[in-house]
Amino acid sequence: MKSKKTILVTGVAGFIGYHLCEALLKAGYKVVGLDNINDYYDVNLKYARLQQLGIKREDAQVFDAITISTIHGSQMQFVRMHLENRETLPKIFKEFKFHMVCNLAAQAGVRYSLENPEAYIDSNINGFLNVLECCRHHDVKRMVYASSSSIYGNSDKVPFNESDNVDKPISLYAATKKSNELMAHAYSHLYGIETIGLRFFTVYGPWGRPDMAMFLFTDAVINNRPIKVFNNGDLSRDFTYIDDIIAGVVATLIKDSNDNSLCKLYNIGNSAPVQLLDFIKAIENNLCIVAKKEMLPMQAGDVNQTWADVSRLEKDYNYKPNISVVKGVEAFTDWYKTYYKIK
Repeated sequence: MKSKKTILVTGVAGFIGYHLCEALLKAGYKVVGLDNINDYYDVNLKYARLQQLGIKREDAQVFDAITISTIHGSQMQFVRMHLENRETLPKIFKEFKFHMVCNLAAQAGVRYSLENPEAYIDSNINGFLNVLECCRHHDVKRMVYASSSSIYGNSDKVPFNESDNVDKPISLYAATKKSNELMAHAYSHLYGIETIGLRFFTVYGPWGRPDMAMFLFTDAVINNRPIKVFNNGDLSRDFTYIDDIIAGVVATLIKDSNDNSLCKLYNIGNSAPVQLLDFIKAIENNLCIVAKKEMLPMQAGDVNQTWADVSRLEKDYNYKPNISVVKGVEAFTDWYKTYYKIK
């Protein structure tokens, strides 16, 4: 690499954001990470991720102040701020002159969008617009952003393909992600910004989110609590291991695509859906504990199945997921036991 380029990663204290920063720093890039460290889930886990990136907890608690660390021989800078802050974000763009932007920050969670819809508009719509505007005014040529498999709703057509109709979201979270895709398309058309939307499919792995199935199930089994199994277990998910996800995200950030269009959308998943009960079985086998199961009806806003057609991402970026659920579950449970000091 001739010179170290600077990449902005929003949502850096999050699951995918943390792993992405690790990968970019190891590859020699300079990274500026933004996060507001909200309390949607345990903030201690978010601070622990930042600590892995060399950012001390006491430094990360201050809003709008830049904290600097050096890991893997590359510089990491962190700013705690709200993405919708229209005064501070443009200043960050002006100071660092980003080559690329990866927007992973968002109010996450399908079910939580039923309880606190305003948070999704603030972060996922207003915050996303703020990032687009900053890219527009500060000559950022490429922006990669997180969309979601949730936008496919309860489609019976599988596997899900990027050309499928996604005009019927069944949660506000999904609606905000669809909105992001439309907004990105408009900015690509109007201002020549290359935008790349990644529709993530059920990401799991070490340092994962506590509100996701992998974490919830492992935590319940280890602590002898029943697992909540929705739709009586008649669900399937395209569980995708974090290393496969990061390989795809990094490729879209730093490589040129075989597709020359400015606005691109890709599924990013494992393309091998697993029945929920089989996923639970893999956890049981790894922990050598039989789970207690509480069979429950379908949750509002949830979907029956997800299955990613990743042929477009494979064609344009040579994306090839290769981590099996068996290996992925083992890696997560090993991390969980280490992090929570469980023998």
